[in-house]
Amino acid sequence: MRIVIAPDKFKGSLTAAEVCEAITRGIATVNDAVSVVAVPMADGGEGTLDAAVEGGFTQHAVPVSGPLGDPVIAHIGVRDDAAVVEMALASGLALVPEARRDALAASSQGTGECILAALNLGAQRISLAIGGSASTDGGAGMLQALGARFTRADGTPLARGGGPLVELASVDLSGLDPRLAATQFVVANDVSHELLGEHGAARVFGPQKGATPADVTTLEAGLTTLVSLLDQVLPGSARFAAAPGAGAAGGVGYAALAVLGAEQQPGTDIVIALTGLDTEIAQADLVITGEGSLDHQSLAGKTPVGVARAAAAHGVPVVAVCGRTTLAEAEWRDAGFVDCYAVAERAPDSAASMRDAAQYLEHIGSEIARAHLATPHPR
Repeated sequence: MRIVIAPDKFKGSLTAAEVCEAITRGIATVNDAVSVVAVPMADGGEGTLDAAVEGGFTQHAVPVSGPLGDPVIAHIGVRDDAAVVEMALASGLALVPEARRDALAASSQGTGECILAALNLGAQRISLAIGGSASTDGGAGMLQALGARFTRADGTPLARGGGPLVELASVDLSGLDPRLAATQFVVANDVSHELLGEHGAARVFGPQKGATPADVTTLEAGLTTLVSLLDQVLPGSARFAAAPGAGAAGGVGYAALAVLGAEQQPGTDIVIALTGLDTEIAQADLVITGEGSLDHQSLAGKTPVGVARAAAAHGVPVVAVCGRTTLAEAEWRDAGFVDCYAVAERAPDSAASMRDAAQYLEHIGSEIARAHLATPHPR
C-alpha cells in the first residue's frame, strides 16, 4: 500500500515537514512495510519555497534589501528554467520587529532583487508567492529593483516605501530588465481584494502592518497616484487596480498584473504543481493532508481542500489531520475527507496541543494506519 502525506504547516507548532515525519512514525508503528511518500505543502504564502525545495528545487541564498532597508539574506528556489520567489523571505512583515514596524517606509524592493537573481540563474518561469508582506507600496519597490525609475517633481529619485508615493511625479519603465518581457510570471494569490478603496490594500491590510488611520490615508493617496502615473506610460493598466487580487501584498499583486503580465492562480494549485504532488497522488492508495486549523477558511481553498480536490480527480480517499477543527462532520465530509483527526480532541488543553503536537500526530498516524490500512477504500 502507498500513502502520500501532504499537509501544510501547523502554524506556531510544526513545519509541514515535521508534520509528515510525525505521522510517518505513527504509521510505522503499525506497519513499517507501508510505502509512505512525504510531500510538505503550503498554500502559496509562507512555506512555499520549503515545499518547492522538497519537490526538487535547489535553494539559492540572495542578499537583498529588507523591508526597511536592512540587509537580509533571502532565498529563492530554481529548477531548470523555473524559479520560486517567496516574498515573505525578502519583504516579509516577520522580518521587522514589532517595535520597528513602519507602514509608510516598508518596501517590496527585496522581492524585486530576488526576481533579478532568478533571472540571472536562467529562470524564464517565475512563481511569486506574495503572502506575509510588510509593505504597501503598490509593488513600486519591486519595480525599482527591476529597473523602473520613480521620481519626484524635481527629478530626484523617490524614497522607498508606500508613504513617499504621494510625491511621485514621473514613472519611467524604459529601464526595466529586458528579460522580463520573455519571462512568464504566475502569482500565488488567494486574496480577492482590489488595490484601492474600502476593500483595498491600504485600508484592509495597512493596519496589520502598523499603519495608523493617518498612515492609511497617506498610503491610499500614494497608491492612487501610482495607478494614475503608471497608466500614462502603460495606457489601460489602471484597470488592473480593480482586479481581484490586485491588493495582495500591499499592491504587489497589482504591479505583477499591470507591469509583469502575471497570471494569478490559487496558491495551493501552484504548490501542487511545484511539488509534483499530482503525480504522487495518482499512484497512491490513501492521501493524508491537513493544517493547524481546519475551519471555514480552509473550505475557501486552502491546502487541505486543494489536496482533497487533487485526490478526488484520481479517486483516491483523503484523510484530514489538524490541530483543531471548527467544522461539523458533515462539513468536512462534504469537503471530500473520509475521516478527520484533530490533536485538540486528544490533548488536555490548547497549550499541550501546540507544545506536544508531534507526539499527538504520531498517535494519530497509528490510528489512521489501524483504521485505513486494514480495510483499504475502493477506488
